[in-house]
Amino acid sequence: MSSTQVRHVTVLGSTGSIGTQGLDVIARNPDRFRVAGLAAGRNIDLLAEQAVAFRAPVVGLAEGTEEDLRAALEAKAAAAGLRNYVPGVVVGPDAATALAYGQPDVVLNGITGAIGLKPTLAALEGGSTLALANKESLIIGGPVVKQAAAPGQIVPVDSEHSALAQCLRGGRAQEVRRLIVTASGGPFRGMRREQLRDVTPAQALKHPTWDMGRVVTTNSATLVNKGLEVIEAHLLFDIPFDRIEVTVHPQSIVHSLVEFHDGSTLAQVSPPTMLIPIALGLSWPDRVPDAGPACDWSTASTWEFAPLDDEAFPAVRLARQVGAAAATYPAVYNAANEVGVDAFHDGHIGFLDIVDTIARVVDAHRPQDFDATSADGVLAADAWARGQAQAILGLPA
Repeated sequence: MSSTQVRHVTVLGSTGSIGTQGLDVIARNPDRFRVAGLAAGRNIDLLAEQAVAFRAPVVGLAEGTEEDLRAALEAKAAAAGLRNYVPGVVVGPDAATALAYGQPDVVLNGITGAIGLKPTLAALEGGSTLALANKESLIIGGPVVKQAAAPGQIVPVDSEHSALAQCLRGGRAQEVRRLIVTASGGPFRGMRREQLRDVTPAQALKHPTWDMGRVVTTNSATLVNKGLEVIEAHLLFDIPFDRIEVTVHPQSIVHSLVEFHDGSTLAQVSPPTMLIPIALGLSWPDRVPDAGPACDWSTASTWEFAPLDDEAFPAVRLARQVGAAAATYPAVYNAANEVGVDAFHDGHIGFLDIVDTIARVVDAHRPQDFDATSADGVLAADAWARGQAQAILGLPA
């Protein structure tokens, strides 16, 4: 597809952080993008507002009723003075999957969690370019997702993996020595494990450099997010785990680096904004002018890099083990974490219990009981892990 063609984009998770920023990119570049469809979880009011603003041809809602969604669309259209706007409507747990299979040019999967797997597979099977912010679907799906994808069909939207993809343009695959994924360190950087015992959900959500949703922000505090990103980097770029490193970079300016075998290292640098990787994901391989702010080189600044403290934050080390074991282990790691995050924010467990629970569920997992080569098998392992985590934590199933 040439850079002059308008790309029709379906946004999954349109009311979330990635989705709203994706729509911002689309709104500012009407010569490049059109909305082909919007899907959200339960925020009917914002979804209807977005649908009217972008004249979305089809709208999907996971939780709610068709009557309520149509009423909201009608009310928003009337308030905007828009007559005769009657989009297609899909309601139910498979709404995002249905829209992803609608064969737009690009599907931006901004859903959070394992529920993004089926929409990811639908986008790939439908032949769309998949701008992937829903890292969990690739991580838990592993070979299932990779087998469904044509070469170059998945474009990473995570800032770290977008950075790696950009840096990898600077050399041939056989010249790559290692990938270096940066981590901000989250709100608890520098704290010892014992100091983390009594931190609160409110503290965990005060990320120093990024504005994200509850799950991703909490994952950044535990560094589970970085563990997931190490697995994602392995799957996206076919680099062994022993050649993927993590370095703590509190400023979140250097988003990741690629070291080549001659000793040269390329870094992708920009202020901490998701607008640039989202825009690049929608337009790959072309860049969108003024997608986000650039660094200000006229002012002094200092960039820090430090090794990861695996004792205080063992999530990355555990993720490496899980990723190397493959099969359905990554699905189990992710599912147990999602249960732990919810339990932490609901006041049932402490901060350290999140990763400790993941480790216990991973240890109890028997991959031979599940088919890692099918989506149903992966989701069965996901369901088992959720039940196991709930049992360990004494939560109702």
